Amino acid sequence: MKARLIRIGNSRGVRLPKPLLAQAGLSEEVELQVQGGGIIIARSSAPRTGWAEAAKKMQKRGDDKLIDKITLTRFDETEWKW
Repeated sequence: MKARLIRIGNSRGVRLPKPLLAQAGLSEEVELQVQGGGIIIARSSAPRTGWAEAAKKMQKRGDDKLIDKITLTRFDETEWKW
């Protein structure tokens, strides 16, 4: 399908037909990416999508440990009490 770039202020836009938007599952917000001389328009994913599942998998593998040693500060040594 061909489309024309239309002027929108100093930018350009493309009108996307409603059936095409529905077929691609696009809503109000999309992700844009330049790839191989073209522009990819994709569904926008919610921030942190899949983080909970990834954390559970890490915990099962034992990969959820701290990397650095705990460094106590003066506050930890004098002020903090459990």
